[in-house]
Amino acid sequence: MPDPADNSGHRARLRRRLFEGGPDALLDHELVEYLLALAIPRQDTKPLAKALLHEFGGIAGLLTADAEALARVKGMGETSVAALKTAHAAALRLLRAEVAERPVLANWQALLDYLRADMAHHAIERFRVLHLNSKNMLIRDELMSEGTIDEAAVYVREVIARALELKSAALILVHNHPSTRFSATLRHA
Repeated sequence: MPDPADNSGHRARLRRRLFEGGPDALLDHELVEYLLALAIPRQDTKPLAKALLHEFGGIAGLLTADAEALARVKGMGETSVAALKTAHAAALRLLRAEVAERPVLANWQALLDYLRADMAHHAIERFRVLHLNSKNMLIRDELMSEGTIDEAAVYVREVIARALELKSAALILVHNHPSTRFSATLRHA
């Protein structure tokens, strides 16, 4: 009789569906389940995947949750937390690559998608500065401040000093409101 803790058949079916059907072939809980299965071998990870999605309000909230919050969930260890944070980092790099390839203003939707993925689900306010060259290409994306649930301290002199240091031709100032996601404002240096 097969060991009930052996989920290799189920995982093989998930893997095959993913390979054959692409990104939309698996439900959110199945994606998280399979990712956790890589970090937690020989354990049914479906209940943990569903619990995490419920706890963080969906896959976006889960992937953007900080490591400490993830670690507080029963069943999550350092390797599992690292697996989820790796998936988040990979997703952000994919989105950032689209932004970096073309002038930002010609690719506004890609920029908004990237910023939304990185900032929309944080529980605290964050303030970032996107530095652009004279061709509106992204030079640097820097987090300038992390605050509390309703404020982030920003010092104009630090923003301007950094813009001068990088020889930025334009700046995009971005901050989120945890209750309303984020807002973006374009300012030329």
